[in-house]
Amino acid sequence: VPVFPGCESLGTNQAKVDCMSSKIGEFVSRKFRTENFSYLDSGDLQRIHVQFKIDVNGNVTDIKARAPDKGLEREAIRVIGKLPDMIPGRQGSQNVNVVYSMPILFKLARY
Repeated sequence: VPVFPGCESLGTNQAKVDCMSSKIGEFVSRKFRTENFSYLDSGDLQRIHVQFKIDVNGNVTDIKARAPDKGLEREAIRVIGKLPDMIPGRQGSQNVNVVYSMPILFKLARY
């Protein structure tokens, strides 16, 4: 599996996957600009499906997003595009491309 910065010392693939998911979630939470979407219904759960590839060099590429609002898609692509370079996934002694999919979920606060 690809390795997110800070997850290098973990021993098993599952531990690295869990760490990567956690680190990406924290990163997205910090960087996603929910305040730009005040026009959406507050209190509604917003779901964005994101897919991207971590290439043989550890770069995040081919980012795609699907959401009920084009602005949410653009913001998700912007944030995922800022992910740090990673240690690429390997199969045997060969670096390989790895496709990663995840949802981004958030609820706008009611004021």
